[in-house]
Amino acid sequence: MSDFRINNAIKVFVSGHIDLNKDTVDKGRGSRDWLLEQLESMAKKTANFPPRYSGKHKGFGSFHRSTKKRPLDDIDQLFCFSARGDMHYSEEGSTVFINMDSDNDTYKHLASTLDNTKISSIKMVNLMVTSLDSIGQYKNTPHRNGEAATLQASAYDWNFDIVPCFFTASDAQGKDYYLIPDGKGNWKKTDPRSDKDRSSRVNQSHNGQILQLVRIIKYWNKRQTMSTMGSYLLENMVLDYFETHSPSSNYIEHSIRDLFNYIVEAIYLPVSDPKGIQGDLNNLDLDSKNSISARAKLDSERLKTADQYEFENPARAIKELKAIFGDSFTGEVS
Repeated sequence: MSDFRINNAIKVFVSGHIDLNKDTVDKGRGSRDWLLEQLESMAKKTANFPPRYSGKHKGFGSFHRSTKKRPLDDIDQLFCFSARGDMHYSEEGSTVFINMDSDNDTYKHLASTLDNTKISSIKMVNLMVTSLDSIGQYKNTPHRNGEAATLQASAYDWNFDIVPCFFTASDAQGKDYYLIPDGKGNWKKTDPRSDKDRSSRVNQSHNGQILQLVRIIKYWNKRQTMSTMGSYLLENMVLDYFETHSPSSNYIEHSIRDLFNYIVEAIYLPVSDPKGIQGDLNNLDLDSKNSISARAKLDSERLKTADQYEFENPARAIKELKAIFGDSFTGEVS
């Protein structure tokens, strides 16, 4: 009798092709911490470099939330600056303006060219680019990429996206936020603490099973078999599902199939931003939704077929799983 079991084969595949290995995670965190130390050291030696709010430097993104699949290609980091007493923010819709007096000596060189009472997020990103350029051990020259200053370490395969930010005082509802560049010269609200807290809470409520399932579905999403959705949207869809459902405690393929069945219908529904900032995260067009729904339905059926042939015809089961996960899936069980 064959020793092939779908559950074991998927776990072996995930370990070898989807999950980041511990050494990579440790090196990623270490390289990020080293870069922050270099930036802090450089800032202290640079004239006109604004004061930092070092206690509010914050990791964000999928690497920070442990939902990053292979390969580790980018690490996101918020680099927080300290506001002066005359500074405050105002809002127009989702756009945030950081305002200051025109004689603010600390930030006046970073004012918008259109209004010297507003801090330019583009100038703040360019400040980070210039600062990073003074640090060695990198493959490329740092450059501005939208809301971040981006560079790549020479010893590793990943980029760093360093995002300047400010941390707000609590508003009337007692909430505080990070203000980050919006890519257009102004600012927008975010709160990576909320995302991290939610993913950790849902994961812990199901004995640590959920983050791996997020990574598996992200891997499936990136295969060139359908339209794809944004990683953050997909992650929140998976978390939404497990807010009210439990994964299989014994068979990972059952949990994956449950998610496929959920996506078939849920891809057409609104997906609320858990931070309460962005509103509906699901801005996919109808063609993309149809493509994703159809693929999820097809791959759910393939998993069902694989289950049916698991014992009597393992080769057929493996063929179905290859159609879902790609040719890298070999059916190895150890």
